[in-house]
Amino acid sequence: MTSQSTFALRSVALGMLIFGVAGCMSGTGEVQKWVAEEKAKPGPPIEPKPAIKTFETFEYTLKAPDDRDPFDLPSSDEEEEAAASGPRPDQNRTPEPLESYPLDGLKMVGTLGPPSAPEGLLKDPEGVIRRVHIGNYVGQNYGRITAINEGQIDLVELVPNQTGGWVERQQSISLADASKK
Repeated sequence: MTSQSTFALRSVALGMLIFGVAGCMSGTGEVQKWVAEEKAKPGPPIEPKPAIKTFETFEYTLKAPDDRDPFDLPSSDEEEEAAASGPRPDQNRTPEPLESYPLDGLKMVGTLGPPSAPEGLLKDPEGVIRRVHIGNYVGQNYGRITAINEGQIDLVELVPNQTGGWVERQQSISLADASKK
């Protein structure tokens, strides 16, 4: 392509662009009139602000001079008293074999004996089946067996609480749990 043909092509393209822009500018009077009419119309009403609710204030006062403020942390004396008054594990007894396993690692596989003196059968993670009686300890949280039924073994565990004491927690090992695993 020569420079004259390139110049001619550019001139034609520029001319078409000018005519195109000029064509778009004609007839804009109607659009401008419509925009002005729309701007003159009133807008939709604005919803009023919601009413602000006022809440009744309450000031906490101690009923007696020796009452403790519920928002204060307990003193170390109160913590020691709470820890001493609650349940505690017996540190003087010899741990039983099933206390070395977590409770969820033990599976109930059945019961033996009459309803007046039932024995539970627990399988440990190593596959050994052991007989347990009411009063035996199982699990790592000082779990003491409180009842043995045909379908489950109930026990009470001692778990540490936030204040340095211990709290009792009811647990059970069900025969149905063993069939699911």
